[in-house]
Amino acid sequence: MERSEGRGPSRFPWSGPWGRRDLLRVGSMAVAGSLLPGGATATTTSEPVSRTAESVLILWMAGGVTHIDSFDPKPDAPELIRGTLGTIATAVPGVRFAECLPGLARQADRLTVLRSYSHDNNDHFQSQAYALSGRKVGMTQLTTEPNVGSVVSSLRGPRRDLPGYITVPGITRPGPPPLNLFVAGWLGEAHAPFAVGGEPKQPDFTAGLSEKPANPTSVLEDSLRPEALILPDGLDAARLTRRAGLRGLMEQALRDADRRGLLGAVESHYAGAFRLLNSPEVRRAFDLQEEPEATRAAYGRTKIGGRCLLARRLIEAGAPFVMVDYGYDPDYGNLWDNHNVPAQRFPPIGEMALRPYHLAGMDRAFAALIADLAARGLLDSTLVVFLTEFGRTPKINTGGGRDHWGRAGSLFFAGGGAGAGQVLGATDKQGGSPTGRGYSPADVAATIYQAVGIRTDTMLHDRQGRPLAVLPDGEPIPGVLSSRIR
Repeated sequence: MERSEGRGPSRFPWSGPWGRRDLLRVGSMAVAGSLLPGGATATTTSEPVSRTAESVLILWMAGGVTHIDSFDPKPDAPELIRGTLGTIATAVPGVRFAECLPGLARQADRLTVLRSYSHDNNDHFQSQAYALSGRKVGMTQLTTEPNVGSVVSSLRGPRRDLPGYITVPGITRPGPPPLNLFVAGWLGEAHAPFAVGGEPKQPDFTAGLSEKPANPTSVLEDSLRPEALILPDGLDAARLTRRAGLRGLMEQALRDADRRGLLGAVESHYAGAFRLLNSPEVRRAFDLQEEPEATRAAYGRTKIGGRCLLARRLIEAGAPFVMVDYGYDPDYGNLWDNHNVPAQRFPPIGEMALRPYHLAGMDRAFAALIADLAARGLLDSTLVVFLTEFGRTPKINTGGGRDHWGRAGSLFFAGGGAGAGQVLGATDKQGGSPTGRGYSPADVAATIYQAVGIRTDTMLHDRQGRPLAVLPDGEPIPGVLSSRIR
């Protein structure tokens, strides 16, 4: 057995010509654990369900997007409720959006808008964990429950050498204190998402904000090429290919170590390094430079535009579950959490919505994404879900903003078997409560699972071997999924 530099037996139970140092060089590329062979142990006694989608694309807007100033305007309400924005007609007769969403208004005949998104919590942390997992949590469970993407990854695995769950960029950290909610929870780190942005250089989104302009430019783009695809000096793809035997040894050793409880979180990520680095298709999928200028301009030369464009490239390359992440931001602050307290330095909500990095920029990027997926023949097989943790208060506060409001919000679904050109549910005249049944994050999660053919009563086993249901609560939202592909 190899020994690690005079410090006793190595934790890696393999033998052969490759030492721990070789493996650490590969492991330092920090690839996704979802590339580990196989998935979670799962059992079900029920009949399988048919799928409507091959892939899922979540548009995750952490912070609580205002529904009244977007998909559920109230033009007949007093100004203190309706705000200053006007409304515009959409491609669906009789359905109107706020004026800041002209692109999505034109795409409305491809959307199912849910205006009765509702739950009973106004806390960011708990509501975001609930939305990401479909499981209602307390403050001590914020990172214990797996994201929906981690569950899908564990049961469906990677595809075409791409990780089973990718976050773009996966660096949003709500707070204070900053907290990473992109987690695999009790499924274990092997099913944590592959975050394109890696570890955020500035997890605290409030750091340095007071020194930045109150209205920063929208023409900002992320570096979205994962560090995992940058080879260390002296290690090129050809050299990795010659070491193909190391891959098999490493994967077997990782499985053995995992069974024996010897595998740490970082070490669990080694096995996929070769797949990412040796696949030209994978490397190409992450390269936005291959996109024509006209396409990049259509999405917008903004953070949200670039992230949506990369998501489309990943879906096109075969990624099974991609999440676009746009929320708490070191350049813009807590983008959607528009209380308009003095520290935020935001204008009234109606003015903020028209800024090209706020709702207007989101609209441009989302509309381009949906149109692009449709033009490439990808929308029918891709379930797109616009998701946020809650809406905002019907009444505008004294600062000109809106506060947390779990009772009502709006989402949308597109493609992947979702109905087109329809609005489900409604809120009262003030946008404060659903007029009929409300649908929770658990119901949204159940709808996603149904789309990819996963029964919510499927039993997974955590790292201690305990059986846990894919989703203990929640039912697919009636009317969202209207067709089956298999």
